[in-house]
Amino acid sequence: MAATAATRNPLREGLRTEHPPEPAILVIFGGSGDLARRKLMPSLYHLAARNLLPESSAVIGFARTESSNDEYRRNMRESLQRFSGAAIDADIWREVAHRLYYVSSDFRDERGYRELSDSLRRLEKEHGTQSNIIFYLATPPSFFPVIIEQLGKVGFAKKSGPSEGWNRIVIEKPFGHDLASARNLNRLVNQVFDERDVYRVDHYLGKETVQNILVLRFANAILEPVWNRGYVDHVQISTAETIGIEGRGDYYEEAGALRDMVQNHCLQLLALVAMEPPAAFEANAVRDEKVKVFRSIRRIPPADVDAYAVRGQYGPGAVGGEQVPGYRQEEEVSPHSTVETYVAARFFVDNWRWQDVPFYVRTGKRLARKRTEIAVRFQRAPHMFFEPTPVGQPPPNTLLIRIQPDEGVSINLETKVPGPTVRLRPVDLAYTYLSAFGVLPTEAYERLLLDCMLGDQTLFARRDGVEAEWGAVTPILEGWQASPPPVFPNYDAGSWGPREANDLIERDGRRWRRI
Repeated sequence: MAATAATRNPLREGLRTEHPPEPAILVIFGGSGDLARRKLMPSLYHLAARNLLPESSAVIGFARTESSNDEYRRNMRESLQRFSGAAIDADIWREVAHRLYYVSSDFRDERGYRELSDSLRRLEKEHGTQSNIIFYLATPPSFFPVIIEQLGKVGFAKKSGPSEGWNRIVIEKPFGHDLASARNLNRLVNQVFDERDVYRVDHYLGKETVQNILVLRFANAILEPVWNRGYVDHVQISTAETIGIEGRGDYYEEAGALRDMVQNHCLQLLALVAMEPPAAFEANAVRDEKVKVFRSIRRIPPADVDAYAVRGQYGPGAVGGEQVPGYRQEEEVSPHSTVETYVAARFFVDNWRWQDVPFYVRTGKRLARKRTEIAVRFQRAPHMFFEPTPVGQPPPNTLLIRIQPDEGVSINLETKVPGPTVRLRPVDLAYTYLSAFGVLPTEAYERLLLDCMLGDQTLFARRDGVEAEWGAVTPILEGWQASPPPVFPNYDAGSWGPREANDLIERDGRRWRRI
Protein backbone atom coordinates (compact mmCIF):
# COMPACT_ATOMS: atom_id res chain seq x y z
CA MET A 1 0.00 0.00 0.00
CA ALA A 2 1.32 3.44 -0.91
CA ALA A 3 2.19 5.65 2.03
CA THR A 4 -0.09 8.60 2.64
CA ALA A 5 1.17 12.14 3.13
CA ALA A 6 0.62 11.72 6.87
CA THR A 7 2.75 8.56 7.16
CA ARG A 8 5.63 9.48 4.87
CA ASN A 9 9.04 10.13 6.33
CA PRO A 10 10.06 13.49 4.82
CA LEU A 11 13.74 12.54 5.03
CA ARG A 12 13.11 9.66 2.64
CA GLU A 13 11.31 11.84 0.10
CA GLY A 14 12.56 14.30 -2.49
CA LEU A 15 16.09 13.83 -3.69
CA ARG A 16 16.88 10.89 -5.92
CA THR A 17 19.88 10.14 -8.10
CA GLU A 18 20.55 7.52 -10.74
CA HIS A 19 24.20 7.20 -9.75
CA PRO A 20 25.51 7.42 -6.19
CA PRO A 21 27.99 10.20 -5.49
CA GLU A 22 31.64 9.34 -5.11
CA PRO A 23 33.17 9.40 -1.62
CA ALA A 24 34.97 12.61 -0.72
CA ILE A 25 36.26 14.73 2.12
CA LEU A 26 34.29 17.97 2.52
CA VAL A 27 36.37 20.77 4.02
CA ILE A 28 34.18 23.62 5.29
CA PHE A 29 36.12 26.87 5.71
CA GLY A 30 34.10 28.76 8.27
CA GLY A 31 33.06 25.41 9.73
CA SER A 32 31.91 26.94 13.02
CA GLY A 33 30.03 29.82 11.38
CA ASP A 34 26.39 30.61 10.82
CA LEU A 35 26.07 29.03 7.36
CA ALA A 36 27.69 25.78 8.48
CA ARG A 37 25.45 25.52 11.54
CA ARG A 38 22.16 26.60 9.94
CA LYS A 39 22.39 25.07 6.49
CA LEU A 40 25.38 22.84 5.71
CA MET A 41 25.34 20.52 8.71
CA PRO A 42 21.55 19.93 8.59
CA SER A 43 21.83 19.30 4.85
CA LEU A 44 24.63 16.76 5.33
CA TYR A 45 22.58 14.99 7.99
CA HIS A 46 19.53 14.86 5.71
CA LEU A 47 21.63 13.50 2.85
CA ALA A 48 22.90 10.78 5.18
CA ALA A 49 19.31 10.02 6.22
CA ARG A 50 18.41 9.58 2.55
CA ASN A 51 21.41 7.28 1.97
CA LEU A 52 22.92 9.87 -0.37
CA LEU A 53 26.06 10.59 1.66
CA PRO A 54 28.67 7.92 0.88
CA GLU A 55 29.67 5.97 3.98
CA SER A 56 33.35 6.47 3.21
CA SER A 57 33.07 10.29 3.18
CA ALA A 58 34.36 12.63 5.88
CA VAL A 59 33.88 16.27 6.88
CA ILE A 60 36.46 18.71 8.26
CA GLY A 61 35.48 22.02 9.76
CA PHE A 62 38.21 24.65 9.38
CA ALA A 63 37.80 27.87 11.36
CA ARG A 64 39.50 30.26 13.76
CA THR A 65 37.50 29.15 16.82
CA GLU A 66 39.47 26.88 19.14
CA SER A 67 37.82 23.48 19.40
CA SER A 68 38.63 19.78 19.61
CA ASN A 69 37.01 17.15 17.41
CA ASP A 70 34.66 16.10 20.22
CA GLU A 71 33.69 19.69 21.05
CA TYR A 72 33.00 20.36 17.39
CA ARG A 73 30.78 17.31 17.16
CA ARG A 74 28.80 18.42 20.23
CA ASN A 75 28.38 21.92 18.82
CA MET A 76 27.20 20.62 15.46
CA ARG A 77 24.78 18.25 17.22
CA GLU A 78 23.26 21.21 19.06
CA SER A 79 23.02 23.18 15.81
CA LEU A 80 21.39 20.23 14.08
CA GLN A 81 18.80 19.98 16.84
CA ARG A 82 18.04 23.66 16.46
CA PHE A 83 17.99 24.05 12.68
CA SER A 84 17.25 20.68 11.06
CA GLY A 85 13.46 21.00 11.13
CA ALA A 86 13.01 17.30 11.95
CA ALA A 87 13.57 14.90 14.81
CA ILE A 88 17.16 13.68 15.02
CA ASP A 89 17.74 9.96 14.55
CA ALA A 90 20.51 9.00 16.98
CA ASP A 91 21.86 6.21 14.76
CA ILE A 92 22.08 8.45 11.68
CA TRP A 93 23.77 11.22 13.66
CA ARG A 94 26.25 8.72 15.10
CA GLU A 95 27.22 7.72 11.55
CA VAL A 96 27.72 11.37 10.60
CA ALA A 97 29.51 12.38 13.79
CA HIS A 98 32.20 9.72 13.63
CA ARG A 99 33.26 11.20 10.26
CA LEU A 100 33.32 14.79 11.56
CA TYR A 101 36.66 16.49 12.34
CA TYR A 102 38.00 19.95 13.06
CA VAL A 103 41.09 22.03 12.33
CA SER A 104 41.55 25.31 14.19
CA SER A 105 43.53 27.99 12.36
CA ASP A 106 43.49 31.55 11.18
CA PHE A 107 42.66 31.62 7.48
CA ARG A 108 45.93 33.46 6.78
CA ASP A 109 48.18 31.05 8.69
CA GLU A 110 50.00 28.64 6.37
CA ARG A 111 50.61 26.26 9.28
CA GLY A 112 46.88 25.60 9.47
CA TYR A 113 46.84 24.51 5.83
CA ARG A 114 49.76 22.17 6.42
CA GLU A 115 47.85 20.66 9.34
CA LEU A 116 44.82 20.38 7.04
CA SER A 117 46.97 18.60 4.45
CA ASP A 118 48.14 16.10 7.06
CA SER A 119 44.56 15.50 8.18
CA LEU A 120 43.40 14.95 4.62
CA ARG A 121 46.07 12.31 3.96
CA ARG A 122 45.22 10.53 7.22
CA LEU A 123 41.45 10.58 6.65
CA GLU A 124 41.84 9.40 3.07
CA LYS A 125 43.45 6.24 4.38
CA GLU A 126 41.00 5.81 7.27
CA HIS A 127 37.82 6.39 5.26
CA GLY A 128 38.84 5.45 1.71
CA THR A 129 37.82 8.74 0.11
CA GLN A 130 39.65 8.03 -3.18
CA SER A 131 41.58 11.34 -3.07
CA ASN A 132 38.41 13.37 -3.73
CA ILE A 133 38.17 16.70 -1.89
CA ILE A 134 35.54 19.47 -1.82
CA PHE A 135 36.63 22.82 -0.40
CA TYR A 136 33.61 24.85 0.69
CA LEU A 137 34.20 28.56 1.30
CA ALA A 138 31.52 29.45 3.87
CA THR A 139 33.39 32.53 5.10
CA PRO A 140 33.05 36.29 4.69
CA PRO A 141 33.94 37.22 1.07
CA SER A 142 37.10 39.04 2.14
CA PHE A 143 38.67 35.66 2.96
CA PHE A 144 37.98 34.08 -0.45
CA PRO A 145 41.26 35.26 -2.09
CA VAL A 146 43.26 34.43 1.06
CA ILE A 147 41.98 30.84 1.24
CA ILE A 148 42.35 30.22 -2.50
CA GLU A 149 45.93 31.48 -2.51
CA GLN A 150 46.82 29.32 0.51
CA LEU A 151 45.29 26.23 -1.10
CA GLY A 152 47.43 26.86 -4.17
CA LYS A 153 50.59 27.27 -2.07
CA VAL A 154 50.05 24.06 -0.12
CA GLY A 155 49.45 22.06 -3.30
CA PHE A 156 45.67 21.66 -3.54
CA ALA A 157 45.74 22.75 -7.16
CA LYS A 158 44.56 21.29 -10.45
CA LYS A 159 44.81 17.51 -10.81
CA SER A 160 45.95 16.13 -14.13
CA GLY A 161 44.14 12.80 -14.34
CA PRO A 162 41.14 10.86 -13.02
CA SER A 163 43.37 8.39 -11.21
CA GLU A 164 44.37 11.20 -8.85
CA GLY A 165 40.83 11.91 -7.75
CA TRP A 166 39.47 15.46 -7.95
CA ASN A 167 39.60 18.73 -6.04
CA ARG A 168 36.49 20.93 -6.24
CA ILE A 169 35.85 24.32 -4.72
CA VAL A 170 32.47 25.75 -3.71
CA ILE A 171 32.33 29.52 -3.34
CA GLU A 172 29.44 31.32 -1.66
CA LYS A 173 28.04 34.62 -2.83
CA PRO A 174 28.74 37.46 -3.19
CA PHE A 175 31.33 36.64 -5.81
CA GLY A 176 33.09 40.01 -5.92
CA HIS A 177 31.59 43.39 -5.10
CA ASP A 178 31.62 44.82 -8.65
CA LEU A 179 32.62 43.78 -12.15
CA ALA A 180 36.34 44.47 -11.71
CA SER A 181 36.61 42.54 -8.42
CA ALA A 182 34.63 39.61 -9.86
CA ARG A 183 37.04 39.39 -12.78
CA ASN A 184 40.04 39.49 -10.44
CA LEU A 185 38.57 36.76 -8.24
CA ASN A 186 37.81 34.63 -11.30
CA ARG A 187 41.41 34.94 -12.48
CA LEU A 188 42.68 33.90 -9.06
CA VAL A 189 40.31 30.94 -8.79
CA ASN A 190 41.24 29.64 -12.24
CA GLN A 191 44.95 29.83 -11.43
CA VAL A 192 44.36 27.17 -8.78
CA PHE A 193 41.27 25.27 -10.00
CA ASP A 194 39.98 24.30 -13.43
CA GLU A 195 36.66 25.93 -14.26
CA ARG A 196 35.11 22.45 -14.41
CA ASP A 197 35.91 22.14 -10.67
CA VAL A 198 34.53 25.55 -9.60
CA TYR A 199 31.04 25.68 -8.08
CA ARG A 200 29.78 29.24 -7.49
CA VAL A 201 26.75 29.04 -5.23
CA ASP A 202 23.50 30.88 -5.66
CA HIS A 203 21.33 28.94 -3.23
CA TYR A 204 18.13 30.11 -4.94
CA LEU A 205 19.02 27.79 -7.82
CA GLY A 206 18.85 24.84 -5.43
CA LYS A 207 15.21 25.53 -4.59
CA GLU A 208 12.78 23.05 -6.12
CA THR A 209 10.40 25.80 -7.17
CA VAL A 210 13.18 27.63 -9.01
CA GLN A 211 14.21 24.47 -10.86
CA ASN A 212 10.54 23.95 -11.70
CA ILE A 213 10.59 27.11 -13.84
CA LEU A 214 12.47 25.24 -16.57
CA VAL A 215 10.08 22.28 -16.42
CA LEU A 216 7.05 24.57 -16.40
CA ARG A 217 8.29 26.39 -19.46
CA PHE A 218 9.80 23.65 -21.57
CA ALA A 219 7.72 20.57 -20.69
CA ASN A 220 4.37 22.26 -21.36
CA ALA A 221 3.80 23.16 -24.99
CA ILE A 222 0.86 25.45 -24.25
CA LEU A 223 3.12 28.13 -22.77
CA GLU A 224 5.76 28.55 -25.46
CA PRO A 225 3.51 30.26 -28.08
CA VAL A 226 2.59 33.04 -25.62
CA TRP A 227 5.95 33.31 -23.84
CA ASN A 228 7.12 36.44 -25.68
CA ARG A 229 6.62 40.15 -26.21
CA GLY A 230 3.50 39.57 -28.29
CA TYR A 231 1.52 38.28 -25.29
CA VAL A 232 3.43 39.19 -22.10
CA ASP A 233 2.91 42.73 -20.85
CA HIS A 234 5.52 42.62 -18.10
CA VAL A 235 7.13 40.42 -15.43
CA GLN A 236 7.40 41.15 -11.70
CA ILE A 237 10.03 39.43 -9.53
CA SER A 238 9.59 40.01 -5.79
CA THR A 239 11.81 38.80 -2.95
CA ALA A 240 10.39 40.26 0.25
CA GLU A 241 11.81 39.48 3.68
CA THR A 242 10.45 40.35 7.13
CA ILE A 243 13.82 39.80 8.81
CA GLY A 244 16.49 42.44 9.22
CA ILE A 245 20.20 41.84 8.82
CA GLU A 246 20.39 39.25 11.64
CA GLY A 247 23.63 40.38 13.21
CA ARG A 248 25.46 40.69 9.88
CA GLY A 249 25.90 44.46 10.03
CA ASP A 250 29.58 44.36 9.06
CA TYR A 251 28.78 42.32 5.93
CA TYR A 252 25.70 44.30 4.95
CA GLU A 253 27.51 47.62 5.28
CA GLU A 254 29.79 46.44 2.47
CA ALA A 255 27.13 44.72 0.37
CA GLY A 256 23.68 46.33 0.48
CA ALA A 257 20.59 44.93 -1.20
CA LEU A 258 21.77 45.47 -4.78
CA ARG A 259 24.86 43.31 -4.33
CA ASP A 260 23.29 40.91 -1.83
CA MET A 261 20.11 40.09 -3.75
CA VAL A 262 19.71 41.72 -7.17
CA GLN A 263 23.08 40.84 -8.73
CA ASN A 264 22.59 37.13 -8.05
CA HIS A 265 19.19 35.86 -6.86
CA CYS A 266 16.96 38.27 -8.76
CA LEU A 267 18.91 38.16 -12.02
CA GLN A 268 19.05 34.37 -11.88
CA LEU A 269 15.25 34.27 -11.63
CA LEU A 270 14.99 36.76 -14.48
CA ALA A 271 17.23 34.59 -16.64
CA LEU A 272 15.16 31.45 -16.03
CA VAL A 273 12.04 33.32 -17.15
CA ALA A 274 13.68 34.93 -20.18
CA MET A 275 16.12 32.28 -21.49
CA GLU A 276 15.71 30.33 -24.71
CA PRO A 277 15.33 26.52 -24.66
CA PRO A 278 18.76 24.93 -24.13
CA ALA A 279 20.02 22.30 -26.55
CA ALA A 280 20.03 19.77 -23.69
CA PHE A 281 19.46 19.67 -19.96
CA GLU A 282 23.18 19.75 -19.38
CA ALA A 283 25.23 22.18 -17.36
CA ASN A 284 26.90 24.20 -20.10
CA ALA A 285 23.88 24.17 -22.42
CA VAL A 286 21.64 25.60 -19.69
CA ARG A 287 24.23 28.14 -18.57
CA ASP A 288 24.94 29.21 -22.16
CA GLU A 289 21.34 30.37 -22.52
CA LYS A 290 21.37 32.17 -19.18
CA VAL A 291 24.55 34.02 -20.08
CA LYS A 292 22.91 35.21 -23.30
CA VAL A 293 20.15 36.76 -21.20
CA PHE A 294 22.58 38.50 -18.86
CA ARG A 295 24.47 39.92 -21.83
CA SER A 296 21.20 41.12 -23.39
CA ILE A 297 20.10 43.12 -20.35
CA ARG A 298 20.01 46.75 -21.35
CA ARG A 299 22.87 48.71 -19.75
CA ILE A 300 21.56 51.66 -17.79
CA PRO A 301 23.43 54.93 -18.32
CA PRO A 302 24.67 55.92 -14.84
CA ALA A 303 23.28 59.44 -15.37
CA ASP A 304 19.77 57.97 -15.88
CA VAL A 305 19.86 55.45 -13.04
CA ASP A 306 17.05 57.19 -11.09
CA ALA A 307 14.66 56.41 -13.94
CA TYR A 308 15.43 52.70 -13.64
CA ALA A 309 16.23 51.98 -9.99
CA VAL A 310 15.09 53.06 -6.53
CA ARG A 311 16.87 52.44 -3.24
CA GLY A 312 15.53 52.46 0.29
CA GLN A 313 16.54 51.88 3.88
CA TYR A 314 14.22 50.80 6.68
CA GLY A 315 13.62 52.76 9.82
CA PRO A 316 12.05 51.59 13.10
CA GLY A 317 8.63 50.00 12.88
CA ALA A 318 6.52 46.95 13.67
CA VAL A 319 6.84 43.56 11.97
CA GLY A 320 4.36 40.88 12.95
CA GLY A 321 3.22 43.02 15.87
CA GLU A 322 6.74 43.31 17.26
CA GLN A 323 8.64 46.59 17.42
CA VAL A 324 11.99 46.39 15.62
CA PRO A 325 14.85 48.88 15.24
CA GLY A 326 15.78 50.71 12.08
CA TYR A 327 18.78 49.67 10.03
CA ARG A 328 20.96 52.41 11.52
CA GLN A 329 20.23 51.08 15.00
CA GLU A 330 21.39 47.55 14.13
CA GLU A 331 24.67 46.20 15.54
CA GLU A 332 27.84 47.04 13.57
CA VAL A 333 25.96 49.56 11.38
CA SER A 334 26.98 53.20 11.10
CA PRO A 335 24.39 55.59 12.59
CA HIS A 336 24.77 57.60 9.38
CA SER A 337 24.81 54.65 6.96
CA THR A 338 23.60 55.23 3.41
CA VAL A 339 23.53 51.52 2.53
CA GLU A 340 20.33 50.39 0.86
CA THR A 341 18.19 47.61 2.35
CA TYR A 342 15.60 47.85 -0.47
CA VAL A 343 15.90 47.99 -4.24
CA ALA A 344 13.26 48.29 -6.94
CA ALA A 345 14.55 48.23 -10.51
CA ARG A 346 13.30 48.01 -14.07
CA PHE A 347 15.30 45.88 -16.50
CA PHE A 348 14.87 45.26 -20.22
CA VAL A 349 16.16 42.24 -22.15
CA ASP A 350 17.06 43.50 -25.60
CA ASN A 351 16.43 40.54 -27.86
CA TRP A 352 13.76 39.34 -30.30
CA ARG A 353 11.66 37.56 -27.70
CA TRP A 354 11.54 40.26 -25.01
CA GLN A 355 12.29 43.62 -26.61
CA ASP A 356 10.59 46.45 -24.62
CA VAL A 357 8.95 44.08 -22.09
CA PRO A 358 9.87 45.42 -18.64
CA PHE A 359 11.10 43.08 -15.93
CA TYR A 360 10.37 44.76 -12.59
CA VAL A 361 12.45 43.56 -9.65
CA ARG A 362 11.96 44.45 -5.98
CA THR A 363 13.69 43.13 -2.91
CA GLY A 364 13.91 44.37 0.64
CA LYS A 365 14.48 43.71 4.31
CA ARG A 366 11.90 44.30 7.06
CA LEU A 367 8.94 44.30 4.70
CA ALA A 368 5.37 43.47 5.65
CA ARG A 369 5.43 39.86 4.54
CA LYS A 370 7.91 37.13 3.60
CA ARG A 371 7.35 36.23 -0.04
CA THR A 372 9.38 35.29 -3.11
CA GLU A 373 7.45 35.03 -6.34
CA ILE A 374 7.52 35.59 -10.07
CA ALA A 375 4.41 37.05 -11.71
CA VAL A 376 4.14 36.89 -15.50
CA ARG A 377 1.42 39.39 -16.41
CA PHE A 378 -0.12 38.82 -19.82
CA GLN A 379 -1.69 41.49 -21.99
CA ARG A 380 -5.36 42.28 -21.68
CA ALA A 381 -7.90 40.69 -24.00
CA PRO A 382 -7.98 42.89 -27.13
CA HIS A 383 -11.75 43.46 -27.01
CA MET A 384 -14.16 42.95 -24.13
CA PHE A 385 -17.71 42.64 -25.53
CA PHE A 386 -19.30 41.38 -22.31
CA GLU A 387 -21.23 43.76 -20.08
CA PRO A 388 -18.83 45.77 -17.93
CA THR A 389 -18.32 44.21 -14.52
CA PRO A 390 -19.08 46.21 -11.35
CA VAL A 391 -15.34 46.70 -10.81
CA GLY A 392 -14.62 47.74 -14.39
CA GLN A 393 -12.25 46.12 -16.85
CA PRO A 394 -11.33 42.54 -15.82
CA PRO A 395 -7.68 42.16 -14.82
CA PRO A 396 -5.29 40.51 -17.28
CA ASN A 397 -4.25 36.91 -16.76
CA THR A 398 -1.27 36.33 -14.49
CA LEU A 399 0.88 33.23 -14.19
CA LEU A 400 2.25 33.16 -10.64
CA ILE A 401 5.24 31.08 -9.55
CA ARG A 402 5.49 31.07 -5.74
CA ILE A 403 9.02 30.21 -4.65
CA GLN A 404 8.49 30.69 -0.90
CA PRO A 405 6.44 30.16 1.17
CA ASP A 406 3.37 28.16 -0.02
CA GLU A 407 5.47 26.86 -2.92
CA GLY A 408 3.45 26.29 -6.05
CA VAL A 409 2.07 27.65 -9.32
CA SER A 410 -1.22 29.31 -10.24
CA ILE A 411 -2.84 31.12 -13.15
CA ASN A 412 -5.96 33.23 -12.95
CA LEU A 413 -8.68 32.94 -15.59
CA GLU A 414 -11.84 34.96 -16.05
CA THR A 415 -15.00 32.85 -15.70
CA LYS A 416 -18.75 33.39 -15.75
CA VAL A 417 -20.52 33.52 -12.41
CA PRO A 418 -23.52 31.15 -12.49
CA GLY A 419 -26.78 32.99 -13.08
CA PRO A 420 -29.02 34.52 -15.74
CA THR A 421 -26.70 37.46 -16.41
CA VAL A 422 -23.13 37.52 -17.64
CA ARG A 423 -20.94 38.42 -14.70
CA LEU A 424 -17.20 37.77 -14.68
CA ARG A 425 -15.03 36.66 -11.82
CA PRO A 426 -11.36 35.57 -11.79
CA VAL A 427 -10.69 31.99 -10.66
CA ASP A 428 -7.28 30.53 -9.87
CA LEU A 429 -6.09 27.23 -11.30
CA ALA A 430 -3.42 26.33 -8.77
CA TYR A 431 -1.40 23.70 -7.02
CA THR A 432 1.03 23.72 -4.11
CA TYR A 433 3.87 21.28 -3.56
CA LEU A 434 2.28 20.04 -0.35
CA SER A 435 -1.13 19.39 -1.92
CA ALA A 436 0.24 17.87 -5.13
CA PHE A 437 3.06 15.72 -3.76
CA GLY A 438 2.33 15.37 -0.06
CA VAL A 439 5.74 16.75 0.93
CA LEU A 440 7.41 20.12 1.06
CA PRO A 441 10.39 20.84 -1.24
CA THR A 442 13.78 19.77 0.03
CA GLU A 443 16.26 22.28 1.38
CA ALA A 444 18.24 24.02 -1.37
CA TYR A 445 21.63 23.25 0.17
CA GLU A 446 20.91 19.52 0.15
CA ARG A 447 20.53 19.62 -3.62
CA LEU A 448 23.58 21.82 -4.10
CA LEU A 449 25.85 19.67 -1.94
CA LEU A 450 24.64 16.54 -3.70
CA ASP A 451 25.20 18.05 -7.15
CA CYS A 452 28.72 19.09 -6.19
CA MET A 453 29.50 15.54 -5.07
CA LEU A 454 28.03 14.28 -8.36
CA GLY A 455 30.03 16.77 -10.42
CA ASP A 456 26.91 18.44 -11.87
CA GLN A 457 27.37 22.21 -12.36
CA THR A 458 23.93 22.94 -13.86
CA LEU A 459 22.71 24.81 -10.77
CA PHE A 460 25.94 26.74 -10.25
CA ALA A 461 27.08 29.99 -11.83
CA ARG A 462 29.78 29.95 -14.51
CA ARG A 463 32.62 32.45 -14.76
CA ASP A 464 31.23 34.38 -17.73
CA GLY A 465 27.74 34.37 -16.20
CA VAL A 466 28.90 35.99 -12.97
CA GLU A 467 30.75 38.69 -14.88
CA ALA A 468 27.74 39.33 -17.13
CA GLU A 469 25.49 39.69 -14.06
CA TRP A 470 27.87 42.26 -12.60
CA GLY A 471 27.92 44.02 -15.95
CA ALA A 472 24.15 44.52 -15.65
CA VAL A 473 24.18 46.04 -12.14
CA THR A 474 27.52 47.90 -12.09
CA PRO A 475 26.04 50.94 -13.92
CA ILE A 476 23.47 51.23 -11.11
CA LEU A 477 26.26 51.10 -8.52
CA GLU A 478 28.20 53.76 -10.40
CA GLY A 479 25.14 55.97 -10.76
CA TRP A 480 24.37 55.77 -7.06
CA GLN A 481 27.98 56.48 -6.13
CA ALA A 482 27.95 59.59 -8.31
CA SER A 483 24.71 61.02 -6.91
CA PRO A 484 23.72 61.91 -3.34
CA PRO A 485 21.70 59.20 -1.59
CA PRO A 486 18.06 59.73 -0.62
CA VAL A 487 17.18 60.91 2.85
CA PHE A 488 17.35 57.66 4.81
CA PRO A 489 15.42 55.98 6.34
CA ASN A 490 12.66 56.30 3.75
CA TYR A 491 10.38 53.40 4.69
CA ASP A 492 9.14 52.00 7.98
CA ALA A 493 9.89 48.45 9.01
CA GLY A 494 6.73 46.44 8.39
CA SER A 495 5.72 48.45 5.31
CA TRP A 496 6.13 47.63 1.61
CA GLY A 497 9.08 49.89 0.94
CA PRO A 498 9.59 53.50 -0.12
CA ARG A 499 6.93 55.47 -1.98
CA GLU A 500 9.37 56.00 -4.86
CA ALA A 501 9.18 52.27 -5.67
CA ASN A 502 5.49 52.70 -6.48
CA ASP A 503 6.31 55.73 -8.62
CA LEU A 504 8.83 53.67 -10.61
CA ILE A 505 6.24 51.21 -11.89
CA GLU A 506 3.24 53.54 -11.94
CA ARG A 507 5.00 55.88 -14.37
CA ASP A 508 4.61 53.00 -16.85
CA GLY A 509 0.88 52.69 -16.14
CA ARG A 510 1.35 49.50 -14.05
CA ARG A 511 1.16 48.60 -10.36
CA TRP A 512 2.98 46.25 -8.04
CA ARG A 513 1.10 43.07 -7.21
CA ARG A 514 -0.24 42.79 -3.69
CA ILE A 515 1.74 39.95 -2.13
